[in-house]
Amino acid sequence: MKTIDNIAALEAIYDRAVPASLTKVVTHVTPLYRAWIDAARFCVLTTVGPEGTDASPRGDDGPVVRIADERTLWLPDWRGNNRIDSLRNIVRDGRVSLMFMVPGCNNVVRVNGDAVLTADTSVTESFQQGGKHPKTVIVVTVGEMYFQCAKALMRSQIWSRDDSAGLPTAGQFVKERDASFDAESYDSGYAEYAKGRMW
Repeated sequence: MKTIDNIAALEAIYDRAVPASLTKVVTHVTPLYRAWIDAARFCVLTTVGPEGTDASPRGDDGPVVRIADERTLWLPDWRGNNRIDSLRNIVRDGRVSLMFMVPGCNNVVRVNGDAVLTADTSVTESFQQGGKHPKTVIVVTVGEMYFQCAKALMRSQIWSRDDSAGLPTAGQFVKERDASFDAESYDSGYAEYAKGRMW
């Protein structure tokens, strides 16, 4: 298989960028982007570090991030599995991207920027949920923001499908690597287990 190894060869394959794809970029949170982000309960956080790249789903029962000002987003790090891959990357290389999705909408809003972490209690405790708060908050400085073309979500029909039947469960994924793991008990009990560990 022949690979493409230079920009000139790549650009020769494609037409010029659609003009609106370039002019749509903003460098701060505008009123319309604020409305979108406030409606988004889910985003994907991407980071980069010495070991490579990482993408992590993030979600909440209200806005997934808080808009601190027109250049700053706060993303609480709610409880997970404590791998902290994304957080390790941010400490060593602050470059991040966020992709915000809203169910039923085929557009996606992307933010590219730089991030730092804070464990400052004045910030973490402002995210109280049922008496709990995140250990850290990711503070993202917006470099650029724009909406993504809707074609990918339109092609996938992601909001109108349920393709989950017959797919492997989380327990089965673990059992594939550890034959002694009780996948059935894990899967049947996970919803109850997670109830008190959502935040």
